[in-house]
Amino acid sequence: MPPIVSGAKSSTTVRFLDTNVLLYSISTAEEERAKVARARELLAARDTALSVQVLQEFYVQATRASREDRITHGQALGLIESWSRFNVADITQPMMWDALQTRERWQISYWDALIVAAARALRCRVIFSEDLADGQDYGGVVVANPFR
Repeated sequence: MPPIVSGAKSSTTVRFLDTNVLLYSISTAEEERAKVARARELLAARDTALSVQVLQEFYVQATRASREDRITHGQALGLIESWSRFNVADITQPMMWDALQTRERWQISYWDALIVAAARALRCRVIFSEDLADGQDYGGVVVANPFR
């Protein structure tokens, strides 16, 4: 049984979004127009989940000074508040242990393993991510690259 996720809403969700989906949703790069549209389509769905880690990573990357199309602190906060309508997993100690085991089993980074652990804790079936291996099943959660 997955660990209890404090702070998450009780409904079961199907899809978990990785940070890159959120970042593409704000991109102003002409060459990323198709990815922007797809990211916004994914964010319009109801059966969506995120984790606090994903929201933190979004904030850091979206507001960093070296990003050409960076957004302001206030804009980032507004988006994060909007995305709080989704099922958002807090990072817990049991989730950390799951991530450590996942990292060892599949030889992925700890941070990617924590994404998998959060998705698993929320009983998601798919993680939409451009970073993890497309089609890989991580113990009941399958990765799908939505930008292919």
